Amino acid sequence: MLIKVIAASADQTNATFAGAAALIAIAFALITFDRWHIRGQAHELVWTIAMILFAGGSFALWWAEATGWTLFVFKIFFVTGAVLNVAWLALGTIYLLTSTKIGDQIRAYLTCFSAFAVGVVLMAPAKREIVDGEFPSARELFGVLPRVLAAVGSGVPALIIIFGALWSSFRVIRKTTPTISGSDVRIVLHPRRLALGNVLIATGTLVLSASGLVAGRLGKDRGFAVTLLIGLCILFAGFLVASNSARKSSGASTSESY
Repeated sequence: MLIKVIAASADQTNATFAGAAALIAIAFALITFDRWHIRGQAHELVWTIAMILFAGGSFALWWAEATGWTLFVFKIFFVTGAVLNVAWLALGTIYLLTSTKIGDQIRAYLTCFSAFAVGVVLMAPAKREIVDGEFPSARELFGVLPRVLAAVGSGVPALIIIFGALWSSFRVIRKTTPTISGSDVRIVLHPRRLALGNVLIATGTLVLSASGLVAGRLGKDRGFAVTLLIGLCILFAGFLVASNSARKSSGASTSESY
């Protein structure tokens, strides 16, 4: 009886962490969507999509901790939280560091990849049933293709975000434009704020990528819930710190805030 009470308390705590992460992701998405609606910057639109995906994964985790895992809920958690969210977040970095033309081309490929990944994961047969009270493992439930999509969709984009944040910080310290492309130049208005925001974004991405390590110490449920909440908080803080610290200039007549 005592074990059941402790397990129920742990599930409630995990659900609280996951629910808080979902609320933060929704707040993040609303802010970036409002900024995109006002200014029409492409990176803010893809950040909105990324935060909606983070919210979807967090909500699926909250639902599972509150009511129990099902195959459908795990598939939603997997495709939004392990395959697509970091990829769309990385696309925002690509827009900021390169040209709009390159970003649009990669967005077209990412849209096709996202549609393919959703179809594959939702239609993937389960190799076994989910045991009540366990945190499902993609390795035990799915075949090779869904797991390859997760590795490609999360590993490579995480490196892009971390590299982009560090590159931007390095360029700001050197007092040069943080962009890689020579066609879209960003004029830094507040170098320290931009550098700090980039460091926070890189740190948040590292935290989100450390769910496996944390799960080994806290358990899978708690590990994923904690890393989601802390990682999103750090990402949100980085975004708020870096906001309006630079503007993008494509010519004398146009300029856009970061």
